[in-house]
Amino acid sequence: MKEFVLELKIQECSEAELSKEDRQLVEAARRACDGSYSPYSDFAVGAALLLANGVVLTGSNQENAAYPCCMCAERVALFQAGALYPQEAVKTLAIAALTKEGFTPRPCPPCGSCRQVMMETEMRHGGTPIRLILYGTQVCYIVEGGAKDLLPLQFEKDTMNSHS
Repeated sequence: MKEFVLELKIQECSEAELSKEDRQLVEAARRACDGSYSPYSDFAVGAALLLANGVVLTGSNQENAAYPCCMCAERVALFQAGALYPQEAVKTLAIAALTKEGFTPRPCPPCGSCRQVMMETEMRHGGTPIRLILYGTQVCYIVEGGAKDLLPLQFEKDTMNSHS
């Protein structure tokens, strides 16, 4: 039997400790919450991503009475980037969540589907890791290592070609 040990490095900081560029991206994610359509959960999520060419794109969650038809903010932004700027790698993705009480004190991490889309986006651009900023009013998390840090046993192209 073989054992693997996985490590994840997450930086914890306050919003004030973020760089000016990171604060601007977080603010864009916060503003993106305004476009959320979340009448069922009352949980608005906004995402903002910075492309390698300097363009910032945003997305917000879109709910539907038929829950499988919903789309998370992260995927809205990532799919928009793929459609509008297919040759540009995503450098950083910031996520913020808003409830009736205000922005969440703790960061809102991406769901499994969004992590898988992040992985595919990285692979599309030669494995360039997407830096992640998870915003909370009390604390922010920064993940530098990309989607593989969030999804260590990911499904990828090589998975379908495995014959052993």
